[in-house]
Amino acid sequence: MSTIDLSKETFASTIDDNDIVLVDFWAAWCGPCRRFSPIFDEASERHEGVVFAKVDTEAEQDLAYGLQIQSIPTLMAFRSGVLVFRQAGLLNGSQLDDLVAQVKALDPEEVKAASKES
Repeated sequence: MSTIDLSKETFASTIDDNDIVLVDFWAAWCGPCRRFSPIFDEASERHEGVVFAKVDTEAEQDLAYGLQIQSIPTLMAFRSGVLVFRQAGLLNGSQLDDLVAQVKALDPEEVKAASKES
């Protein structure tokens, strides 16, 4: 599956309507973002059932501001609509694959229950 572009209008529904979503926040002028992009795109082809999405922080400034994106690239992972990982900076392919495996291993019911407690 290839990556999809998210906007302020599609962000929440994409997170809510899919079990696992990884979101790459990037900008065209960002060198590290350009290095991470092919790694992210290649991973999207390896992981069935995971939505790989991108947010262009220049085009979607309100969304980036609302999510407090202060450094790019920033990667977020959601499981069952709950943010379970957030990190600024690059990951290599094996680190990204490991992250996907960790997110897949999370029990969705436990993730939801934990988010309601906090």
